[in-house]
Amino acid sequence: MSAPLRFACACGSLCGHVEPTSVKQGTRILCHCADCRAVELYHGCPDPKGTGVDLLQLNPDMVTIDQGAEHLQLLKLSPKGLLRWYAGCCGTPLFNSLGKPKLPFIAVRSALFDDPDQLGKVIAQAFIPQPGKPPKHEGAARMTMKLASRMISAWASGRWRQTPLFDIDSGAPKADPLILTKSERRALTAGE
Repeated sequence: MSAPLRFACACGSLCGHVEPTSVKQGTRILCHCADCRAVELYHGCPDPKGTGVDLLQLNPDMVTIDQGAEHLQLLKLSPKGLLRWYAGCCGTPLFNSLGKPKLPFIAVRSALFDDPDQLGKVIAQAFIPQPGKPPKHEGAARMTMKLASRMISAWASGRWRQTPLFDIDSGAPKADPLILTKSERRALTAGE
């Protein structure tokens, strides 16, 4: 695998790529949390209940948007929640990120890629539901170690400043967030 791995929104107006070397440094996970499910449902995607949302965790400097960056839109499920980026042209959910560029983290939906199998194996699962018990995690230690290693490298090298999602001078996201009301969020997470 030497060619960039290309991703795109459903209509193709926003597209980009990830280099194979970045994919090797990434962490592919399945997230079963209510919020990841809510984002999928909000955008009219199939319900991931039981399967989880397939994500590739990277640093933002590892993701290049080749065209359509003007379509980036932002959703938050609560005032302090994760940033949930989507394509305004067609409503495709794209990325999750933390709220500040100095916290270099991006999770790219694996479904955006033509061949998600090229992203490597799933090495962790988060928030796996257990009836009558708190959710469990599998592979959390490995996921956390890889995340910390990537973040430290980005801080030490200054690569955290290379992000398609934030204006570095102001620290502000490149889109104003739509923040769901409590009732809107509750409607999406009902039945969890």
